[in-house]
Amino acid sequence: MPETIKVGLVQMRCGADPAQNLTRAIAGIREAAAQGARIVCLPELFRTLYFCKHEDPHHFQLAEPVPGPTTERLAALAAELQVAILASLFEKRTDGLYHNTLAVLDPERGYLGKYRKMHIPHDPLFEEKYYFAPGDLGFRVFDTAGVRIGTLICWDQWFPEAARLTALQGAQVLFYPTAIGWLPEEEATEGAIQHEAWELVQRAHAITNGCYVAVVNRTGFEPAPPGASFQGIRFWGQSFVAAPDGTVLARAPVDEEAVLVVSLDLSVIDRFRTTWPFFRDRRIDAYAELTRRFLDDNH
Repeated sequence: MPETIKVGLVQMRCGADPAQNLTRAIAGIREAAAQGARIVCLPELFRTLYFCKHEDPHHFQLAEPVPGPTTERLAALAAELQVAILASLFEKRTDGLYHNTLAVLDPERGYLGKYRKMHIPHDPLFEEKYYFAPGDLGFRVFDTAGVRIGTLICWDQWFPEAARLTALQGAQVLFYPTAIGWLPEEEATEGAIQHEAWELVQRAHAITNGCYVAVVNRTGFEPAPPGASFQGIRFWGQSFVAAPDGTVLARAPVDEEAVLVVSLDLSVIDRFRTTWPFFRDRRIDAYAELTRRFLDDNH
């Protein structure tokens, strides 16, 4: 197992043409690989505009099987560049059943498997419950590039249970492909608080689980459809990598595409998990109530 590894995050704008988005994603992967990255992660649903801003049955035509055409192309690229690739895709499982899915492509073994997003949001311009069934594969880890990684997606990043259950399977790095941003109507009054909360909760996952956290967002403004109550979403970029002590090792800009390549010292994970022994001191005998929706008498 390597003591250090470089990971790459491809922060990108996404347009209306899936083929062009894939071409630009591949260019970002190549750039990250040229800088020495061994694992490269793309943003959530990178092949398309963020179509979940409203309910439109035509958008289901954007979905594809996983594994399928995109994973085949990226698996070939992974083999060529000798990098692992993490790709978030709109999965068509069967007629009428769709998921928000992350595929893992290994340079030697090709398609390793997938994770289906467990937590599905439903907010203004984030109407994902219309499109995606909740994941049914559980929280997953994959061994690739000599590292054990955990794969989660966007709204999952707010839930400490998801990070913990993934880390308890030995994940050394948690990856969160993301599509999150500001509603322009709220940015002046709430934008700084919203972004700070998003970053802080994930830095906390790094601390409480003694692992690295790598978050890759999209950037740019995507308008809402005509007649919507809001203008659209300005994705706030700012992809970042946090160390096991919560330190931000690198952060991308707000309004620009960027390829971050960050070297991770895996040897410090044992030290942090030993000196901050959260795994040791967990009271697993006292947590059964976490399986209840709320602690009242209505159960």
